[in-house]
Amino acid sequence: MRELISANNLHKSFAELRAVNGVSLRVNAGEVVGFLGPNGAGKTTTMRMLTGFHDPSSGSVSLNGFSLADDPIPARQTFGYLPEGAPAYPDMTVREYLQFIASARGIARREIASKIDDVAGRVRLRGVLDQVIETLSKGFKRRVGIAQAIIHDPPILIMDEPTDGLDPNQKHEVRELIRTMGSTKAIVLSTHILEEVEAVCTRAVVIAAGRIVFDGTPEEFESKAPASITRNRMDYVFRQLTAPAAEVAL
Repeated sequence: MRELISANNLHKSFAELRAVNGVSLRVNAGEVVGFLGPNGAGKTTTMRMLTGFHDPSSGSVSLNGFSLADDPIPARQTFGYLPEGAPAYPDMTVREYLQFIASARGIARREIASKIDDVAGRVRLRGVLDQVIETLSKGFKRRVGIAQAIIHDPPILIMDEPTDGLDPNQKHEVRELIRTMGSTKAIVLSTHILEEVEAVCTRAVVIAAGRIVFDGTPEEFESKAPASITRNRMDYVFRQLTAPAAEVAL
């Protein structure tokens, strides 16, 4: 599978705060990468640099062979992005919003209706297409966010907490969708749920204090927590990977 995401030695500082400190990441088509870390580790900042929302202080990003700095338009055309909180225009109906996104993504006018019908079916939105977004539940707003990210069928998906706010059945449906898309796309998703890593990811990458401290299979990641740990296993693994040995003893 070919390399679709290439991030090289990314750094990002905000005034005196260094949020990301030398992150490099490569993701091939057919990979679903779970991007993990404790709060404040640099996950969202890194994902924003991957999508061009933040310019890195130094380092570079290439998407599907296009430099995000030198060829920003073709680079941005290659990905779909579900940002933190899944923001949308609250006074639009779901249909109006997806029409706007489809047009902005360059989908031909004659194809927009069928694209909306297809994506609404995939994320279970057909029943609320003509409802105003601000009246939707958090779960439905999240599904609208997923729909806008995939409506143009991009080869790359960057998803920040894609199942946040969904009920168990909805989480299962979204994970199945991600698993299916992950057979051909390069997907990076952040999550705090170990079960999600096990269910959909082919790799787990952990960031702490702005640096990558683990990159391996979900099985290798899970093995960092002994079977005796039944609660807060994700937090335990983060401590294993980021703290001195004396601080993580049982």
